[in-house]
Amino acid sequence: MTTSSTPPHPALPRVLGAAATGAILATGARSYLSWANRRSTRTCRDSDIACITWWNLTALPLILTVTLLVLAVTYKHLDIGPRLVIIPSTVLLAPIPLAVGAASGWSAVALTGAAWSGCLALAAWKRYRVPALMASTAIFLAAMIAAYH
Repeated sequence: MTTSSTPPHPALPRVLGAAATGAILATGARSYLSWANRRSTRTCRDSDIACITWWNLTALPLILTVTLLVLAVTYKHLDIGPRLVIIPSTVLLAPIPLAVGAASGWSAVALTGAAWSGCLALAAWKRYRVPALMASTAIFLAAMIAAYH
């Protein structure tokens, strides 16, 4: 029986898989939000009152649902656990660093998503927990400083 503190395989390939998944999800989320914004702007172009479109209403729930499902399946396949602890923190805190990355372009979004997801996935193993959480905290604080500076 294996536990999350003694992985049967090295942690690096699994963390790189989680980082790649984070980069893909972050880029996909930015793409969908950009597309939804363009579509709603085009739809509401001639409106003088507040205009709410279907794309605006569904963007965040759709992105969160897809992200949760993809992370759950990927982390199960990569044998990263405990998923109940890692996935919610990855999803719920990610918008802050990703929003700062989005202001810098597509590559910044991908790198931020990869770093964020990889650091939190690395925290699954007891021996890497403190450095991984410190790196995640550094990313989060740097994003807060960049956003509010």
